[in-house]
Amino acid sequence: MGKRNSPMENMEVGKVFGGIYIGKKVLITGHTGFKGTWLSIWLKLLGAEVYGYALEPQSKGGNFIRCGLENEISHKIGDIRDMQMFQEYLTLIKPDICFHLAAQPLVLESYKDPRETFETNMMGTVNFFEAVRMTPSVKVAVNVTTDKCYDNKEWVWGYREDDPMGGKDPYSASKGCSELITSSYLYSYFDQNNTCAIASARAGNVIGGGDWAENRIVPDFFRAINKGKEIYLRNPNATRPWQHVLDPLSGYLQLAAMLWENKESYQGGWNFGPATQSHFSVKDLAEKMIQYMGHGSLSYVNEKSILHEANLLKLDISKAVNHLQWYPVLDFDETVRFTVEGYQADIQSNLILSARQSQIKEYIALAREKNIQWAK
Repeated sequence: MGKRNSPMENMEVGKVFGGIYIGKKVLITGHTGFKGTWLSIWLKLLGAEVYGYALEPQSKGGNFIRCGLENEISHKIGDIRDMQMFQEYLTLIKPDICFHLAAQPLVLESYKDPRETFETNMMGTVNFFEAVRMTPSVKVAVNVTTDKCYDNKEWVWGYREDDPMGGKDPYSASKGCSELITSSYLYSYFDQNNTCAIASARAGNVIGGGDWAENRIVPDFFRAINKGKEIYLRNPNATRPWQHVLDPLSGYLQLAAMLWENKESYQGGWNFGPATQSHFSVKDLAEKMIQYMGHGSLSYVNEKSILHEANLLKLDISKAVNHLQWYPVLDFDETVRFTVEGYQADIQSNLILSARQSQIKEYIALAREKNIQWAK
């Protein structure tokens, strides 16, 4: 069963999102991953009783292990494809709110093992909503997907929530399917009174301390920096909606809080991306990180990959801005600063959990300075 939180060190943190999370049982699938670890830490600060269900952490140097979260939250190691195990865990803990982050998250990895990608990202979503459907305690469930769920035509304006799903690579296609599955469950099972409120959350390229996955620009950058090597850019002119991990997480938390208060108004899909002026190229990001680090050099991979990767992808966040009163807190410079400081903590400090908590508190303080609604 779950561990009870000790009194919060900073009661002001618990007041954000309307204090909805204080004392709630919150389950996170994929809690051992990069975003799942950050979300677990934030929910603990908010006063929630946090539970996790996920595969073993991929490495001892990953976010979950380095933060020591195995001693901070109650969790079960399991595969989201194992419906029976997952259902039994939900029946045991009886959560109030569920966030679904368990996934195969890498485009290039999806080319290597498309079957596992589709099984995890599609049937994992089915298993998540089936278990939620069979667990009466769950009042809110949010499926976290990606901006790559859209049928990307690489046009210059942002995709809106009612644009078609698609995906040219296995990862993107699997996430488009995950969105369709969410919509199907919404209209088939969760659109009646006295049922769980469900939604999906779509975010862009999320960066921040603790992400050491292979074939990602920021982890590759810091691996090269640590070894004194050049940073190789595979696709330098590709434009991405870069976000520090705390920006989309604040969107997920605000969405779930609003669903808790008013199911009918907030079900469905939601975009959580950066402001329009915060879409920058891979090269822009690498150069800005070098500027903050004070050293580093770039090189470019000349060979053309046969594997498809999008060059341009933007999200329209006007729905979240107007209806959730959510807005990204960090501009591009702040995003890079938070990211660099997060990796510096990874490299230089043994107090990783404390460093993560400090960044969350600084983020909340910045949100209040900028009059962001959820932080008041």
